[in-house]
Amino acid sequence: MTDLNPLLRQRRSTRVFDPDHVVADADLASLLEAARWAPSAGNSQPWAFLVAPRGTDAHAGFVDLLASSTRRWAPSASVLIFTLHQTAYDDGEGSDLVYSDYAAYDLGQAVAHLTVQAGHLGLSTHQFAAFDHDRLAEEAGVPAHWQVTTGVAVGRAVESEVGLRTRRTLAEIAFGARFGVPHE
Repeated sequence: MTDLNPLLRQRRSTRVFDPDHVVADADLASLLEAARWAPSAGNSQPWAFLVAPRGTDAHAGFVDLLASSTRRWAPSASVLIFTLHQTAYDDGEGSDLVYSDYAAYDLGQAVAHLTVQAGHLGLSTHQFAAFDHDRLAEEAGVPAHWQVTTGVAVGRAVESEVGLRTRRTLAEIAFGARFGVPHE
């Protein structure tokens, strides 16, 4: 196996969070800063986050929007972060945000940066999509030119959660000049 950064090699989608752990304000700010510095097309930075530490009214409201499958594990995370990306150029209020066709891709990079920073801080994450996107947009007052995309649970993993991680082989995902023909 190639030399891979331990933060990437050890990353897991945690489903068992320590329900007593609290993410320090400085660490939460660090996660959001990591996302803020992610690259984006034309430096448009077309992402936004709804941030809800456990114990806040926002957290309680967001938990109500989770699907039952996600509600089994996500509420014990220290923070729930919901991600949004911009879908149009202007909100009619003179916004200086520049729209890019690559906004969803750019948001993915921002979340990846947040995830790596979480690992650096000794925190774990689990990204998810099983929640009521439309109701979250309505209740959070998300403008029409933004789309609620995913959620990220952040906290301290319970040490007992370990297991074999599997991934498809490189031959299954990295191709040369023709799709399906492995890159050599």
